[in-house]
Amino acid sequence: MMVDLAQHRGEGFISLKDIANRQDISKKYLEQIIPMLNRASLLHTSRGFAGGYQLTKAPKDYTVGEILRAMEGSLAPVACLEGTTNTCPRCAECATLFVWEGLYKVQTAYLDSITLQDILDRQEASSGQNYSI
Repeated sequence: MMVDLAQHRGEGFISLKDIANRQDISKKYLEQIIPMLNRASLLHTSRGFAGGYQLTKAPKDYTVGEILRAMEGSLAPVACLEGTTNTCPRCAECATLFVWEGLYKVQTAYLDSITLQDILDRQEASSGQNYSI
């Protein structure tokens, strides 16, 4: 949905019906995720005949990590890493904690390094390779 809104951001407010049709996603599913995206202030909403949704920022200002955290909450691979402080009573003797901390660090850095604009640019570059003679 966010990629579709980025692709069509110059067209004003976009209806869920249009997004659902273009992306082959259920409109009912989109209706369920809208509140999460709104709570995170990732979308502008307009009601009425010409209503719909649009991004609050430029595509270059959204990271995949930001969007996933808005939808999923924490992206921590284990519950003890979800908060700012690890409160697990076993964390001092946990043999695998370093594995999960490392995974979380790499995953977060990767997802926060990709923007909606990066996705659009990559899509444009790959669609530009569709040529025929």
